[in-house]
Amino acid sequence: MKISIWSVGKNHEAYIKDGISEFTKRISHYYPIDWQLITPSKAAQSNIIKKEEAQNILKQLAPNDVLILLDETGKMINSPGLANLIQQKANQSTQKLIFLIGGAYGVNDEIKKRANFTWSLSQLVFPHMLVRLLLAEQIYRACSILANEKYHHE
Repeated sequence: MKISIWSVGKNHEAYIKDGISEFTKRISHYYPIDWQLITPSKAAQSNIIKKEEAQNILKQLAPNDVLILLDETGKMINSPGLANLIQQKANQSTQKLIFLIGGAYGVNDEIKKRANFTWSLSQLVFPHMLVRLLLAEQIYRACSILANEKYHHE
């Protein structure tokens, strides 16, 4: 299984880049991983922005890709829950597991309908750059839980 992290937005800011690189390297010991930054729409209205970004995302998704959407309306799970979700997808012979961080205005309903699971990191609102780092760390933590390593303490 390959893990992909897609994020609508600009390149990683310098203050976050090193952390993302470190966790990406750590995850790669368990699964192949890549990042895809999706160019945000330049439209003026939020509904048009979300629609254009959705069209861009949907045309890049393969029918058998498993899409995990990060969205404030999603279900909250803990770190062992994320580990179980990743293991479940691996057990189902998922070829590509995609985690999607939407744009500044979120995602439109087409993406929400296409998502196989919608996950909320927190009830708090975070900058997208920070969500990237949090997501990379949590995926690594999940991998270490699955490998029964010491990184995660219960």
